Amino acid sequence: MHEMGIVSGILTASVEAAARENATGINEIRIRVGELTEIIDDALCFAFEALTPGTLAEGATLLVERVPGRSVCAECGNSFNHGRFDVTCPQCESFLCELVEGRELEIESIDIDLPDENDTGETP
Repeated sequence: MHEMGIVSGILTASVEAAARENATGINEIRIRVGELTEIIDDALCFAFEALTPGTLAEGATLLVERVPGRSVCAECGNSFNHGRFDVTCPQCESFLCELVEGRELEIESIDIDLPDENDTGETP
């Protein structure tokens, strides 16, 4: 399951970013995943649940936004969405198309908790 390695990388990057901000926890991690990748949402969520205990992201939510495949035709300049196997320009039927979206895997945002500025760490 290569999703475990993917989530491990996402989690490491997110925890490091949160720690740099002195976060006390991570509430939510939003990622963008291209439709043309072979990444399965359920496997991502399963891996996330398995890897987050004991980290700043324990109890956090992983939100996955799917990005459709989109190409631009080199012949006529038409921009169009498509699946994995239908990369033919619907306008001029050319096969000379350049993929511009659909293979991404990126962290879009991380929602964190920050320590209370009024908290001195002392108990009354």
